[in-house]
Amino acid sequence: MTEMEIALSGYCKKDIAHCTYEELYTALLHIVEEKSRQRIAPVKGRKLYYISAEFLIGKLLSNNLINLGLYDDVKACLEAHGKSMAELEEVEPEPSLGNGGLGRLAACFLDSVATLNLPGDGIGLRYHCGLFHQNFENGLQNERPDFWLGGHDWAVKTSKTYPVSLAGADYTARLYQIAVTGYEGRTNFLNLFDLDTIDESLIGDGISFDKTDIAKNLTLFLYPDDSDDAGRLLRIYQQYLMVSAGTQMILEECMERGSDLHDLYDYAAVQINDTHPSMVIPELIRLLCEKDIDFDEAVEIVTRTCAYTNHTILAEALEKWPRHYLETVVPQLMPVIEKLDMIVRSKVEDVSTAIIDANNIVHMAHMDIHFTHSTNGVAALHTEILKNSELNSFYRLYPEKFNNKTNGITFRRWLLKCNPELTAFIESLIGPGFKKDASLLEKLADFASDEKVLHQLARIKQDNKRALAQWLNHTQGVTLNPDSLFAIQSKRLHEYKRQQLNLLYLIHQYFEIKSGHLPAAPLTAIFGAKAAPAYTIAKDIIHALLTLSQVIAADPEVSKWLQIVFIENYNVTAAEKMIPACDLSEQISLASKEASGTGNMKFMLNGALTLGTMDGANVEIADAVGNGNIYIFGQSSAQVIRRYGNGSYCAREWYEIDPNIRRAVDFLTGSEMLSRGSSEHLTRLHDEFIGKDWFQTLPDFNAYVVRKNQALSDYAFNSYDWTRRALINISRAGFFSSDRTIAEYNEDIWHLGV
Repeated sequence: MTEMEIALSGYCKKDIAHCTYEELYTALLHIVEEKSRQRIAPVKGRKLYYISAEFLIGKLLSNNLINLGLYDDVKACLEAHGKSMAELEEVEPEPSLGNGGLGRLAACFLDSVATLNLPGDGIGLRYHCGLFHQNFENGLQNERPDFWLGGHDWAVKTSKTYPVSLAGADYTARLYQIAVTGYEGRTNFLNLFDLDTIDESLIGDGISFDKTDIAKNLTLFLYPDDSDDAGRLLRIYQQYLMVSAGTQMILEECMERGSDLHDLYDYAAVQINDTHPSMVIPELIRLLCEKDIDFDEAVEIVTRTCAYTNHTILAEALEKWPRHYLETVVPQLMPVIEKLDMIVRSKVEDVSTAIIDANNIVHMAHMDIHFTHSTNGVAALHTEILKNSELNSFYRLYPEKFNNKTNGITFRRWLLKCNPELTAFIESLIGPGFKKDASLLEKLADFASDEKVLHQLARIKQDNKRALAQWLNHTQGVTLNPDSLFAIQSKRLHEYKRQQLNLLYLIHQYFEIKSGHLPAAPLTAIFGAKAAPAYTIAKDIIHALLTLSQVIAADPEVSKWLQIVFIENYNVTAAEKMIPACDLSEQISLASKEASGTGNMKFMLNGALTLGTMDGANVEIADAVGNGNIYIFGQSSAQVIRRYGNGSYCAREWYEIDPNIRRAVDFLTGSEMLSRGSSEHLTRLHDEFIGKDWFQTLPDFNAYVVRKNQALSDYAFNSYDWTRRALINISRAGFFSSDRTIAEYNEDIWHLGV
């Protein structure tokens, strides 16, 4: 018997062939925990504390087995006893601790910190039901609780608790820990806080619950519905629980390692991931003052300890809270915030940079920039826009604070785990070094003219397309044509990401096919996205896509050439199926609005060509692969910013002038759509296109149609060149490794001990 067979049968106390998958999963969970503990290393010098409202970590078993060097042994052991790794993975629930790119990035960063043998933990909340579980009923998004906590939970309950005062009442935060294993690296932790009093039975119809019963509801959901005051207040309750308990833990750990707190910045580097954890600044100051440290010194200590990552250009996403909200939930912080505002006003004449404005609104991002030592954007274009436009007044104050850290992804999850066939093929060509040093993928470019290599690469892509088709048939009863071009747009549903532009293209194609103008190749348009429960137009876009999919499916003339598939409950597991199967990666946000994107990197790494605007990290992808290996279209960020600045964009003018735009928009309220869809939802979306179209869908419509049809033609008529360009994309993906990103954070901002 192998060592793994002995270990598994020993834990299960019977022959592996007779074990249930649940028994094997539990045994492997214990084996992983034991191996992980062996890689815990002492901390010397600074330790990172990465505070984030989201950590979209995905299923952990296979990822941990890969990082610990156990995956191949486990897979071989299972197969030798008639068991399947794929079926074993189905036992594991997916942790509902995040939603979109922000949370997935945080998860990738923790993986890379551990892989680079850097001391660094995450700090967040243990949500019981995540954002929500999405399904579709009558062509509409339906939200239900996403229960995931149970017997197969990686989050280990500890005896550590911390007192937290909320609205004058005392609560007790409980610490849970998830081990974070690095690839051939150390073990760090994701620290999650919760209340023992949370009551999941409080949830009523759908995801509704009593938002005022804080002791029972505080960590039920990620991003509670903020369409009313109770929901907005609950977000502040959540954020303060996270930062208060997290701050107490940080100070406790640093003192245990020898800090007298006057030198806190020598022991801790606190990274504020977006504005959700901003209250860590006044909370740290408050607690240091309680330890008899002078206020001014406390401010200096915290400024040298904390750094801020800005993830958005959208003003509405930079959190701003009415003063009375904070006075209600965290009255102990308001004296600190008021003093910080006074410091700013005493030094800076520009009142637009104040923390508390004339309307008594508290600007969290302003506090973050003033009282941290670093503010970074997450892609080259994003950082330049922050410096030159959105945060220019702050950049003029603190040019030395601003820096760029282009996002990255962990190749262990998004190549080794989700595309093992491609991984093995790459390893056969260039060796295994790319698993640790992603820049070695550049060696693949040497094979760009090798017909045998390109043929095998195309075969692997086709295998992955068939695998996605089988998975969708099994999970949603959907039948796909694997010989069609798979164009995938998977990301949070938001108007700036412009799923509605894709919608108009698909309507346009419907008309073109009906009139006999057939596309060069069949197209399967695949979507994965959740819309926030209170985001009306986003939900209307989902409804329109689902309704259009029915119209097309019922038309034998069109359905031979065009299909729309919407993945229910898009999550990491679904992404792992979709990304290896993608031919054309849809990254079509309005230029200047997407901070970075990381889906674009995952698709590129797995051999998809990008169809995108010059937005976010698309700019750097285009630079890396060259114009001939990407499909760029649309307005530049400068054009978009100029339109916003002078107010020159009028959607109705574009609608009235362009017959193709008018035909596509009006189809939303035509008889074909209304016979299957909701007049309320379709009419509202129709009117939004004409009356507002805030994210300038219509000016980019024709350019999008041309470039997407060009991609279809290239795919159909020159498959050899398509695959060659796919290989070039893979070979240039190394820069977009989160290992590179984290190394830059550490060199420029954190300076962690090793």
